[in-house]
Amino acid sequence: MDILEELWYGNVNPMEMNNIQNNPEYQSALRLVNSNYDRLQRTLTDEQKQLLMRYAESRNELSNITELDAFKTGFRLGAQFFIAAITD
Repeated sequence: MDILEELWYGNVNPMEMNNIQNNPEYQSALRLVNSNYDRLQRTLTDEQKQLLMRYAESRNELSNITELDAFKTGFRLGAQFFIAAITD
């Protein structure tokens, strides 16, 4: 099947094509974030834990918005390169 057919049938999902989890730098940074989060969580009151959870959810939402925008920008740039390549 070609890429257009894959897209038509809903088989193209850029989120599933992400290989960042295999990156050693990513793994190291993720361990550090989780370790620090866990250490901080153990020192907080219940009210502060709730606040930290809301903060983390807000940061995740912001990250999702930013990643979507970067994806759109990259896709548009790629399309512009393709158009330039076939029209010159």
